[in-house]
Amino acid sequence: MTAIIGAVLLMLVVVMSVALIFGAPLGAFTLGGRFKVFPAKLRIVLAAQLLLQVFFAIVLLQLGGYMSLWFSHKVTKVVGIALAVYLTMNCLANLASKSKKEKYVMTPLSAITAFCYWVNALAF
Repeated sequence: MTAIIGAVLLMLVVVMSVALIFGAPLGAFTLGGRFKVFPAKLRIVLAAQLLLQVFFAIVLLQLGGYMSLWFSHKVTKVVGIALAVYLTMNCLANLASKSKKEKYVMTPLSAITAFCYWVNALAF
């Protein structure tokens, strides 16, 4: 169940990323709130990050046994632990943000997602 919860949260970030790419004024939730609306060059970077978020959700669903593996069991576990570490560091970065919206909305979201990753990667 934690894999589904984490994947849903990751897909919420994907939805927010899509909104940011199309110019929604949600910049206060990311990058320390530096931009209300993302500049065009950052939207390209955000599109690449969006693909990574989808990949993160897929790996989490694979760790939880909800999808067939794309890689070997060992590689999937290593990728899962690496992504758990990354999401933990992302959580700490969100916590240190100057933006209150990023700190109070994205920190809990990333903490729960990191927890879901740790649970599934270690149990895999």
